[in-house]
Amino acid sequence: MAEVNDRKVAIIGCGFVGSSSAFALMQSGLFSEMVLIDADQDRAEGEALDISHGLPFAKPMKIYAGSYNDIVDAAIIVITAGAGQKPGETRLDLVKKNVGIFKSIIPEIKKRDCGGILLIVANPVDILTYAAAKLSGFPENRVFGSGTVLDSARLKYLLGEHLSIDNRSVHAFIIGEHGDSEIAAWSSANVSGIPLRDFCEMRGFYQHEESMRKIAEDVKNSAYEIIAKKHATYYGIAMSVRRICEAIIRDEKSILPVSSIQHGEYGIEGVSLSMPAIVGRDGVERDVPIELNEAEKEALRKSAETLKDVLENSSGL
Repeated sequence: MAEVNDRKVAIIGCGFVGSSSAFALMQSGLFSEMVLIDADQDRAEGEALDISHGLPFAKPMKIYAGSYNDIVDAAIIVITAGAGQKPGETRLDLVKKNVGIFKSIIPEIKKRDCGGILLIVANPVDILTYAAAKLSGFPENRVFGSGTVLDSARLKYLLGEHLSIDNRSVHAFIIGEHGDSEIAAWSSANVSGIPLRDFCEMRGFYQHEESMRKIAEDVKNSAYEIIAKKHATYYGIAMSVRRICEAIIRDEKSILPVSSIQHGEYGIEGVSLSMPAIVGRDGVERDVPIELNEAEKEALRKSAETLKDVLENSSGL
């Protein structure tokens, strides 16, 4: 296995998400080397040039377009390559197209015996994380998806707006599928340790069920709304990629709701979905149990069944 350069990141796929992630990572100061790879070499070269021209305002960094041979020593390989979600399309509608693309990408990574972490960002992220784990042969802790990190950030943002407080003081997770069957884990949500319902009442809000339902729907439909208005989402997920990379490179052992293969918790087995997990230098250390009521547990199991059905019937894995 190749020795890993902790200061190097590779991004495979230079569409809106890949290039926005590259830009966010350039500004982060986490890396001193970044290689961009795309089926369209000119696109990769153009993005590398454009982002490089901002380096006089940032930290020194080598940014270039490369090939799969350049990923061998990368600490993190971020995969954003795939067909994007179109207006009216669900993330799960992308399954066949993007699993097909992964069947060409992942074997290229596998044969180079890379020692880094595979961070899957392309959608449907849960299915593609499972595909990447199976096709790569990497240890499962080193293959995980961006999952519901962005959805959870959307939830925190909306709760912050609703309560007129700093959204960084909100602690709440979206779990399950990154998609239509995702679950807002209200039972464990709090604001600086104060249960969410209690805090809402402190701020003069008493219509809990109605507010919770609306906010959860707004989170779930955020991507659809953005895609309808500007045809793609990329800034929010780029910041999520930056946050996950930060947790890995700094070995922060942060608790993030990333997508990884489940092994029996809540009766869920053999499918990848998002649960809060400790993330550090070695990838996913372990899932972190959070308080869920029976309705949330059942919704989580249904989310897993939805993903399992897609895996069995549509993915060709």
